[in-house]
This record gives sequence, structure tokens and C-alpha cells, in this order.
Amino acid sequence: MPFFNRLQEDIATIRAKDPAARSSWEVLTCYPGFHARTFHRMAHVLWRYKLFWLARFVSHFSRWVTGIEIHPGAQLGRRVFMDHGMGIVIGETAIVGDDCTIYQGVTLGGTALTRGAKRHPTLEAGVIVGAGAQVLGSFTVGAGAKIGSNAVVVKPVPAGATAVGNPAHIVGSDRTSAVQFSAYGVNSADEDPIALALRQLLEQLEQNQNELIQLRAQLAQAGIDCGQVATQSTNVAQLQALLKPDASEN
Repeated sequence: MPFFNRLQEDIATIRAKDPAARSSWEVLTCYPGFHARTFHRMAHVLWRYKLFWLARFVSHFSRWVTGIEIHPGAQLGRRVFMDHGMGIVIGETAIVGDDCTIYQGVTLGGTALTRGAKRHPTLEAGVIVGAGAQVLGSFTVGAGAKIGSNAVVVKPVPAGATAVGNPAHIVGSDRTSAVQFSAYGVNSADEDPIALALRQLLEQLEQNQNELIQLRAQLAQAGIDCGQVATQSTNVAQLQALLKPDASEN
């Protein structure tokens, strides 16, 4: 996707997620999170071309201007929203997935000093990290998880879970489809129709698989041999038919 299309997407994301954003011009000129994302794109390209000093200089300049420190080696997905942003620190090997929201004072840091190793966390799609939270270590925060303000997270967080406290502990879980994290849903203006169709197909297959598991459990309770019907070709309708009373018995 062209550079300017990504800028438009970032602006649209901020306007969708922040009710205080009154215009695209306001976002373009007054939102440090947007500026930090833009500088990081340039720094990351330089880093990939092994222009390490220049990449670090761009990153350092961005930190001076925005108050947000993103190492040029960090990987940020699409539509990442840094609200307010002051004091955010994202380490070199951190990976931030699509549609994540990160509030001020957050650190995505490391606990090891091994050069070249993965030292920083991975945030999957749609993660929300509250103000002042510290996510420290090389582990994964699952898709749709929420990290409470000022939490100190040093262990993996399951997808859809909510982690709070110091040290952080899980207080709830609500698994969510990844497409629901986007500010635009699945009908984004630049969504690839083929990718969208594949995504919807995968979601339908996952839903059917869950239904198959439930129906096979019901078959087992009804005393029906699941080994005779639990094949690759078995579908939900066939299993449901097995559970219905035989019409000849009426």
C-alpha cells in the first residue's frame, strides 16, 4: 500500500477511535501518536536497509518531538493508535499487531540483555494497553486482550483476557473475532476483496468446526458411535439428522 494511503488510514483510525478528534487537519497537525507512527515508518525502512545510525537518529528526533520512543527495529501493524502517547516506550524486538490501542506511559520492554534475542513482547491484533502499564518480556499478549492501567505484565496473556494488577493477574476473558478490532470492520475502503473473502471463509469454517464438536458430544451422549460419522466429509446437517427422532418410529 502506498505511503500516503497508510497515512490516510492512520488519520481515519484516530478519528474513529477518539471522539476528541474534530477534523483530519487536527489529527495531522496536533496528534503526537500520528507523528510518531509516521517517523517510525521512515526509521524502520532505514533499519531494514541496515542504516542503523540514521534509523536511530530519526527515532531519536521523533522522541524529542513527540515524547514517544519507538525503536526503529520494532514492528508495528496497521491502524495502531497511540492515544496521547507521552512516555510510550516500545523496544527493539517488540511486535505490535493490527488495530492495537496503546495509552500514555506504556512500556513494551524486556527483561533480558541477550543481544540478538527476542527480548520484548508481542501484542496480537486488537490488544488494548492502559495508561502506565508495563509489559516486560518476550511473550505474547493474545488477540483482543486488555491490559489495565499501571499493570505490570511479565507472563503471557490469553486472547480476549483482561489482566490487571502488579504482578498482573487475569480477571476475565471474552474471545473476539479479529475482524472486530478494526476501526472500519471488514468493509474497509482498501480491504482486498480476496483477503476479505478468505477471512470470512476461515471464520465460517471455524464456526462450523465448533458446531461439529458440540454435535459430536451430543451424539456420544445419545450412544451413537462417533467413529462411524466423525469423518472429514461429515457436516453439521448430517450430524443434526442423526440426533432427530426417526420418522418411522412415530
